[in-house]
Amino acid sequence: MSVALDSLLAADTPRLRGVDEAHVQALAESPRRLPPILVEAATMRIIDGTHRVRAARLRGLAHIDAHLVEVPPDAAFVLAVRANVAHGLPLSPAERREAAARIIDSHPDWSDRTIAELSGLAARTVTAVRRRSGARPTTHRIGHDGRLRPVDAVDGRLRAALVLAERPTASLRDLALAAGVAPATARDVRRRLERGEDPVPPRLRSESRRGGAGPAAMAGQDLRKALDGLARDPSLRLTDSGRAVLRWIGVITALPDRWRTMLPSIPGECGDAAARVARAHALEWLRFAEQLERHCSVEAG
Repeated sequence: MSVALDSLLAADTPRLRGVDEAHVQALAESPRRLPPILVEAATMRIIDGTHRVRAARLRGLAHIDAHLVEVPPDAAFVLAVRANVAHGLPLSPAERREAAARIIDSHPDWSDRTIAELSGLAARTVTAVRRRSGARPTTHRIGHDGRLRPVDAVDGRLRAALVLAERPTASLRDLALAAGVAPATARDVRRRLERGEDPVPPRLRSESRRGGAGPAAMAGQDLRKALDGLARDPSLRLTDSGRAVLRWIGVITALPDRWRTMLPSIPGECGDAAARVARAHALEWLRFAEQLERHCSVEAG
């Protein structure tokens, strides 16, 4: 459809450099009809086509062809980024990174690969942008296929192991849904446990160690603040059971500062047994956390 130029609002553009007047001039002098612009129907704000609008004015036109779309407010900028990456004057690397940072802020649960495809960046670049952005950590993210997956593959596998410990006959579908993992992952965890193996393959554990800036590492300070708050709570501090809970949690929260220094003191022949015990305790703590959340939700209800 054709819309009046005077009815249009300025775009929320991903371009940090503003309008490229040379590009506007080239469009204005071209004998070709200007391609339709993209406009948010509710506000008549330009999503994509600022240069074409400027070129139309230079041609002396009062109207321009446009596609009007109805989108949520936080989706208009995403459409603008995708359109500018796909055609027209290319976005600079800095503009793409800034666009990715804005999308991470508005959609923190989108996967790095999804945002990379939208912004024209490599997934590892989006990962770096996310780390610098200080975005709210999420335990799961939505992939390009619309499926929800855990950010930490190790955590998802441990959750699957916990579900199997409680419901050993659970179907793969139920196991995958309960643990928040893909059915293929659920099947692999079941097979590994049946063979008496660790539910987490060595490769994933190595990647988890290298990626020390993951959710667990980023949450370290928050955990300590939470412990300090619990320690000051009279309902825990002034009762025997409450003090026992604080002692249990206190031992575990001390480990992030100490376990690296403790490793050299564990003999090599004891490593496998100690690891199995630590993993069993981790599953028990995960079970405790799950039951505690259920208990508190019932109490709150």
